[in-house]
Amino acid sequence: MKINCIACGLKIDLDDAYDDYEGQVKCFACRALLEIKTEEGNIKSIRLEKIAPRSSDKELLDLSV
Repeated sequence: MKINCIACGLKIDLDDAYDDYEGQVKCFACRALLEIKTEEGNIKSIRLEKIAPRSSDKELLDLSV
């Protein structure tokens, strides 16, 4: 089963373990948490739970200890 992240649009592949599932899924691209509910391999609901803050370029380049 595939779902699209509603924050960034990335296609997320879910295996058969998610055919009957209710809980969170994390997008690996934007790190958003999606609350999903599936039944028999079909999506019943999806909503954006939380968007993780992005690291700034300064934080990524700051190597001082």
